[in-house]
Amino acid sequence: MENSIETIPEPKPVTYPRHVTFDDALSMAKFGKFNYFIIIISGTILAAVLLETLGISYVIPVAECDLLLTTKEKGVLSAVSFAGIITSSHLWGFLADTRGRKKVIVPTLFLTFTATVISSFTTRFWVIALFRFLAGFFISGSSATIYAYLGEFHNKRDGSRAIMGASFVFGIGCLMLPGIAFLVINQEWEFSIPYVNIVYRPWRLFLAVCGLPSLLCGLALLKVPESPKFTFIQGNAEKSIETIKWMHKLNTRGKESALQIASILEEADVQQTKKHRDETSHTKGFVALMKLIWNQTAPLFMRPYLNKTTIICVLQFGIYLSSNGMYMFFPDILNRAAELQETGVNRTTLCNAVYATRIDISGLSHNATEVIPECNQKLDIIAYEHSFILELMYALGFAVIGLIINAVGKLPILVFVFVCCGLSGVLIIFIDIPLLAMWLYLVLLTCGYCISVVNAVTVDLFPTNLRAMAVCISLMFGRLGSVVGANMVGILLDTQCELTFWISGVSLIGCGVLSFFIPNIYKRKTAAAEPRVSVSSRL
Repeated sequence: MENSIETIPEPKPVTYPRHVTFDDALSMAKFGKFNYFIIIISGTILAAVLLETLGISYVIPVAECDLLLTTKEKGVLSAVSFAGIITSSHLWGFLADTRGRKKVIVPTLFLTFTATVISSFTTRFWVIALFRFLAGFFISGSSATIYAYLGEFHNKRDGSRAIMGASFVFGIGCLMLPGIAFLVINQEWEFSIPYVNIVYRPWRLFLAVCGLPSLLCGLALLKVPESPKFTFIQGNAEKSIETIKWMHKLNTRGKESALQIASILEEADVQQTKKHRDETSHTKGFVALMKLIWNQTAPLFMRPYLNKTTIICVLQFGIYLSSNGMYMFFPDILNRAAELQETGVNRTTLCNAVYATRIDISGLSHNATEVIPECNQKLDIIAYEHSFILELMYALGFAVIGLIINAVGKLPILVFVFVCCGLSGVLIIFIDIPLLAMWLYLVLLTCGYCISVVNAVTVDLFPTNLRAMAVCISLMFGRLGSVVGANMVGILLDTQCELTFWISGVSLIGCGVLSFFIPNIYKRKTAAAEPRVSVSSRL
């Protein structure tokens, strides 16, 4: 009996309607390998922003003698990346909407890496401050654009899932920051670089490592096409269809026949966007930029929105003042407290520990090989432990807030977090048990929980045409709070340490009181209508 071989029929061509909506076209591409890839890259870019802005807080305590940093200069160095982000936010948003998402994201990632690496080789304060500013200036382009780029590769059903996936990757990056700092900075090696008078130490390598995610993401995106929705809105429907077909091929691994899409229908939102683009295309260059910014910004500072805008901007300023401004000196202050404890002093306030461990660098020169015994070349393990605990608290806290915000409402969450964090800031001044004071410091810094809640409030308060700009403006004031907070701590810490905690604590309690005046804050939405709270809102 002959063996019969079963013949497998050839797959029939996949047929779809010749004319489909853009959302349907993205659904046809399936959710698969490419989607996971772009989600991971997007989350890594968000983590790169964290490394560029907050990673410097681990460098400052161990680089002060190499760079001859005063405490005021530490404050400037802590805040200068945020200043770069503030300066460039509108510019990158405009260029991304007019020139393309990828054309902004990829070059700014490479420029960020370049600025970061150069900053790791500097020996002068103003030089490293300049390149840290440039790193913030460039990384803002990626952080401001990546959500639009990610979202436009997904249909409406999968868009939220993709953003939450990127937020999860970002959360992992937050948890990894203290670990990376520990593995790199707490090493005992150094070598001299001839002709430039630099001793290359672990903190310099850590700065370069902080720039690696930007380089890797830039390289990973070189072969990825422009957002299909952007190319479609720009009038290049053929290229948009080709991109969607390419996505489908990757997601199905070539196991299905190619998509058959003849054209994509223009829906109302696409037509409105094209109309807006045509209206602004008559004006060129700088004038167009100023006109666009004015038309989107001015209504927020006029009736009936002026009161709402003022409240959310003040709240974000107060939150960032403590959550980021005070965080920049968190490893430094904890390191000082641990250093004093090693001398046998077990009962002292954090501020007394700061006063007792001040370093006078006025007598040092810029000789790279000159290090005095008081200078720290490593951070105490307790600084890394508490930093990791803080990031873990943020990850868990955002998850809890996301679960209870619909049932509890925004106002109770805001008031509870503001008051608890504010009281912790005040109590730090009087507590003379270092470990307890450190935990109170952790609680103080968790005021960043409120950033996402205020963003959700902003979404409720403003109409669709002003909503994105309202969030942008409020976060810009928040980042300004980071700059003010870091410089405030830098100026006051060595001489008026208690005053820094007074300002931080009282301002947060004041924000709690101000929360009662948010319009419609007493109303609660249903779970289906409530915006999701993302862990990446900390940025």
